[in-house]
Amino acid sequence: MTPAPTAGLTQHSSLSELRRLVGDVGDLNSKLILLVGPSGSGKTQLLRQLGATLNIEPLNVGQELGRRLAATPNNKRSFSAGDLLREIAEKERTEDPLLLDNLELLFEPSLQINPLDLVRRLAHSKRVVAVWPGELRGDRLVYADMSHPEHRDCSRDGVVVLEI
Repeated sequence: MTPAPTAGLTQHSSLSELRRLVGDVGDLNSKLILLVGPSGSGKTQLLRQLGATLNIEPLNVGQELGRRLAATPNNKRSFSAGDLLREIAEKERTEDPLLLDNLELLFEPSLQINPLDLVRRLAHSKRVVAVWPGELRGDRLVYADMSHPEHRDCSRDGVVVLEI
């Protein structure tokens, strides 16, 4: 069964819908589910609820990756960010979904990386549920205003998006 590319969720059905999709994406090429919604909509809370039901602790990308990047020379950070995130992800149990929160660090312009592509690559080998810190506009995932240095506008192709 192929999951619906976008599912508008109400508060009472969101956890059960997310659990269903986590099971369904295992057969897809990209096993990435993004939780998308405005600030304060409950994305992090939903990720934590999923983690509690699966007995998995969500990974705070900003904290974990930030700690490792701090020990990396500035001129090597852009090359190291992807490898470091992969190392962090590989420490998690492979059969369990990888739950990612606080992705904002990935948008740092000095890293010169595409945050969505990086997370998509993680989702080729395992199921990944991540909180997208931006919004969905049509079929585009947007982070920050166009005038902001961290602005990103990405196609949502190959990604299951759950709007909260």
